[in-house]
Amino acid sequence: MNPLGVLCLVACLAGVVLASPTQYHSNSNSYKSYNSNSLNPSQWMKAIELEHTPSMDEVTFEQLEKMPLEQGAELMRKYYHLTQAGHGVAPEYVPSPSQIPVHIYSNGRKETTDLSRYVQTAKNMPKFGDDEVTIFITGLPQSLESVKEANKDFIEAYLERVSQQPHAYAQWNAGEERRNWEDQKQLGRSLIVIDLGNTITDVKRYASLDVERCGEMFGKTFVELSEECDVPAEIIHVVGQGVGANVAGVAGQKYYDETSEKFHRITALDPAVQMAKDSHILTGLARSDAEFVDAIHTSALGLGTTRRVGDLDFFPEGPSAGSRNADNVVEASMLATHYYAESVRPGNEHNFPAREANSMAEYKNKESYGKRAYMGIAADRDLSGDFMLEVNPQSPYGKRTPAHNINAYHSNAKYYQSGQNQQKHLFAPLAVY
Repeated sequence: MNPLGVLCLVACLAGVVLASPTQYHSNSNSYKSYNSNSLNPSQWMKAIELEHTPSMDEVTFEQLEKMPLEQGAELMRKYYHLTQAGHGVAPEYVPSPSQIPVHIYSNGRKETTDLSRYVQTAKNMPKFGDDEVTIFITGLPQSLESVKEANKDFIEAYLERVSQQPHAYAQWNAGEERRNWEDQKQLGRSLIVIDLGNTITDVKRYASLDVERCGEMFGKTFVELSEECDVPAEIIHVVGQGVGANVAGVAGQKYYDETSEKFHRITALDPAVQMAKDSHILTGLARSDAEFVDAIHTSALGLGTTRRVGDLDFFPEGPSAGSRNADNVVEASMLATHYYAESVRPGNEHNFPAREANSMAEYKNKESYGKRAYMGIAADRDLSGDFMLEVNPQSPYGKRTPAHNINAYHSNAKYYQSGQNQQKHLFAPLAVY
């Protein structure tokens, strides 16, 4: 980049950053408001750094997976600020419906199709939509091992809940710790996995995804799903992962515009910071996009955002690039999917108790005497606010699980796997999904 270009870009960045109303305090894991444009230019990037920042075309997700957590998070923050300065990235990437794989799990059956045909496929599946329909929108390609593992965990947890086979460590919970999962509202018997992440094959596509157009495209198919398969809005739960959460928000807006009804719930799993967007359009996910919106932020200063997007926003270990459980930003972002999947498993609905707080310091010092909430499937629709919590460094992640039983959980893995063999016909296709 030539010197004049560098000077002009730095001046633009200064205008973007100084115009931001947000102030984030990384040393205390606290925040004043939710917007990533929070650093002064002198704290963020010098001209020499800008010259040595690789272009998005030169960075792959596989490289991000190999970068240390803080290095990858810093690079993604640089890209974000560059896009907000109008430098080189426009919302222009929209995959065609036929390019987006869709997997439907319903009443012991699995069908694979694509976004252009999945409604008709679902219509032909017996008893589809008799109960709550969960729609999972992925956000990154499963060619990444951490993404593949997280998505597999989500699907297996859902199928386990439907089949009412409790997880190996659910049996340890006793008294207050043991919840009668039979009494919990069932997640439903129909799961639709829309693999948007399969089309986001590189960082440039990730940054240039046109969330508005993708969301409208998805929203139209959800309207069609309701009309063709008799699936009312009150039984639709959309779970969006990363940029998939942003797309879910726009889809919810589109669905409401077409039907005057809102989805029952949208859950955001580490909602992504939105890079390419039209400055004249408010896009992405907001708490008004469904009757209830909850979010789990596990890479708020990496691939995610510190911006509040839901009625309930959860920050495990506080707002950060990623928790101590993650080695890189991709893994950090996928922890939200693992945490949610754990809460879906029978008996684990209350594994993640959280407390309303403005920082982890406040949470740990027990200075917060406000509301309590559970992160995950059992999130309370009557609450709102920002919640902090601590998690275990390995699965089971929920602090509600007795710490002395964690080793027993891993020793019981063979028992759990043998129980899964009864549904082998459903899990076999997970080599693809």
